[in-house]
Amino acid sequence: MYRSKILAGLLALGTAVAAVGCGGEPEGSPGTIKVGLLASLSGTYQAIGTDMRDGFQLYLRTHGGKLGGHPIELVVADEGDGPPTAVPAATKLVKQDRVSVVTGIVGGGSAAAVYPVLTEAKVPFIGANARPVFKDVSRVWHTSYLSQETGASVAQYVRDHVEGSVYAIGPDYQGGHDQLKGFTEAFTKAGGTLANADGKTRFTPFPTTTNFTPYFAQIKASGAKAVYTFYAGTAAIDFVKQYSQSEIKDLPLYAAGFLTEGGVLNAQGDSARGIFSVLNYSPDLDNAENRSFVAAWKENHDGPPTTYAMASYDAAAVLDKAIGAAGDNPTPESINRAIGQLGQIDSPRGAWQFSKTTHSPVQKWYLRQVRQDGRALSNMVVTDLATVGK
Repeated sequence: MYRSKILAGLLALGTAVAAVGCGGEPEGSPGTIKVGLLASLSGTYQAIGTDMRDGFQLYLRTHGGKLGGHPIELVVADEGDGPPTAVPAATKLVKQDRVSVVTGIVGGGSAAAVYPVLTEAKVPFIGANARPVFKDVSRVWHTSYLSQETGASVAQYVRDHVEGSVYAIGPDYQGGHDQLKGFTEAFTKAGGTLANADGKTRFTPFPTTTNFTPYFAQIKASGAKAVYTFYAGTAAIDFVKQYSQSEIKDLPLYAAGFLTEGGVLNAQGDSARGIFSVLNYSPDLDNAENRSFVAAWKENHDGPPTTYAMASYDAAAVLDKAIGAAGDNPTPESINRAIGQLGQIDSPRGAWQFSKTTHSPVQKWYLRQVRQDGRALSNMVVTDLATVGK
């Protein structure tokens, strides 16, 4: 009797071991896939990075923690303020954590610096915010935009609605250069005139500039009839508050949407009223995907979702489709190949798809204005702008 009980126990144990297999998963079940998310969780752009992390996690939460039927282990790393922290964090993700794909990255400078690390490891990158132009995009995809597209999409509108010259100003780093270049090139091509001395954008030291008053004096002296700018994070708060109290406060202010996006608008308060901005998303867009997204976001957040959260949410949606199409045992290579075969993506911003040449979205852009929305100020859509991407 005693030997029989031992034998029965051993048989049961053997059956259990066979069921889970060597990988710890039930036989026939899809294995866990590691995804690395690199975003600014400290520094100037902490609020942006936090929204990106939360947007990706929201998709996972509303899809049972799986993408493409596979359980996902999300490895989160801090990008910080740029390359000095972003590069070692990305290196750890691919060499130590051995993730199959990397997503996120707030800054264009960080993306450029991390690019060689991911290329060498042959790990696909699905960016969810700023992106400079890369020569080889075979493993690079973006759910946000190319940095120059923001300003380019609103340039004709500004040319048509401002009677006179426009002053361009922004931060002196890769993302600022790209954002302002997109506007100034398209604006002058459309027949617009820059008020800046020598027709060149005024760049302010980054991230050290906190007092913008001297620059406002230069804008006043230039005779500009409007201002176009790009700032984000804490710099956006400083710029807007000081602008509203300056001698140029009555000049129309146009900006890349990041100037008043998310938590910075709450911090700016009434100083931001009336600012025009251009972006690929607004929480008041009326479509089924956006209504579901906004409702799910508000379950755990006080304010509406941002473009940063939306783009990261879409990065997870892209991976959901691609991993599901990448076979029973997805690899970085098969996931990357599957992304290239995706068609239209239904998104809170409206439907979009990857460009075949740049691997960034072909998408519509929107002009917004900070207006009263009930008891709060919000970015509200004024009109559709151009569809950009090729």
